Amino acid sequence: MAEELLDSLEAQGYRSTSPRRAVANAIASQQRHFTAEEIRERLPKVGRATVYRSLKLLVEAGVLCRVLLEDGDLHYQLSHRGHHHHLLCVECGASEDLLGCDIEDLLRQVSSAHEFQLSGHWLEVYGRCRDCISTQTQTEKTQMANV
Repeated sequence: MAEELLDSLEAQGYRSTSPRRAVANAIASQQRHFTAEEIRERLPKVGRATVYRSLKLLVEAGVLCRVLLEDGDLHYQLSHRGHHHHLLCVECGASEDLLGCDIEDLLRQVSSAHEFQLSGHWLEVYGRCRDCISTQTQTEKTQMANV
């Protein structure tokens, strides 16, 4: 995975430097979404600006996507699907890609009605995932049985 990240940067004309390789390796080892600071803390010899710049370039290359959590924290995760949105669990922090979101027509209509030139959008949907709902349901059943 790290090689794919570096290949995408090289395709845009950026060199594969030692710090960028370190950032790519740190990203490739992530199992969930992560913050720039988490990557920076794992790489104390890599400058903060290098970490942030590398993340920005990887987002622009389409191999990373930004994930805005409900509390306002900006995270990143690997992206393999082009433009998409996210379903984010507010309990456990799970993130699921939301594909086929058909809001483009609605956004064009709203933009036109307000004489606004649309250049893009970013949508995060917050709620509780299947596992957290199931856990709560089981807990409630157990509590009811003990009453």
